[in-house]
Amino acid sequence: MQSQFDILTAQALKLTPDEREAFMQLLAASLDTDATEDDALAAEVASRIATLESGATQAIPLAEALASVRAGLK
Repeated sequence: MQSQFDILTAQALKLTPDEREAFMQLLAASLDTDATEDDALAAEVASRIATLESGATQAIPLAEALASVRAGLK
């Protein structure tokens, strides 16, 4: 007797590529329990990029930032 998984897998593989893509996205979304956190993170990243691009703030080179952190730990 085939398992439910085997039956669904066989049926899913008969779908068109577009249908499989939509099905995959539906399944992936059902596993995403932290969508609110993802949205908040995406908004924060967009905000920081906009701030950098507008010139309101300047990026610090990684080496300089690390040196500053290391100096603060001493």
